[in-house]
Amino acid sequence: MDTSGIHVWLIVWKSYEALSAQATESISSLDVCYTDFTILELLLHKGSQPINAIGSRLNLTSGSMTLAIDRLEKKQFVERTSDPNDRRARIVQLTPEGKKVITQSFKKHKKDMEKALDGLDEAERVQLITLLKQIASKERAS
Repeated sequence: MDTSGIHVWLIVWKSYEALSAQATESISSLDVCYTDFTILELLLHKGSQPINAIGSRLNLTSGSMTLAIDRLEKKQFVERTSDPNDRRARIVQLTPEGKKVITQSFKKHKKDMEKALDGLDEAERVQLITLLKQIASKERAS
């Protein structure tokens, strides 16, 4: 078996592509794009967030964030409010409709992603997560 760095990279890349395709297909049924889904999912699991914090966490530019929040506001999934601690900042929060939509959609997405990894048992998943985190933490340290 080839264990070279380039071969490992190719396997990780192909795995990412396969999981990404599954995620994209799963998300497409929501009638929102991938970026909008990730924003809704973040708000569902982390609560209301300043716009710049969302962009930072999801690696989105301020322009991309503004367009995405505009789209989600138009669908009445999110709303912007003033940050009581910083007059310059805006907070994004789910509306009741947005929370209902992302809660239902995330349940489906979670099942779809389980299906994508159904070939791995729990111990294999733990091992994979541990190894990938090692790679990620090494990259952050550089």
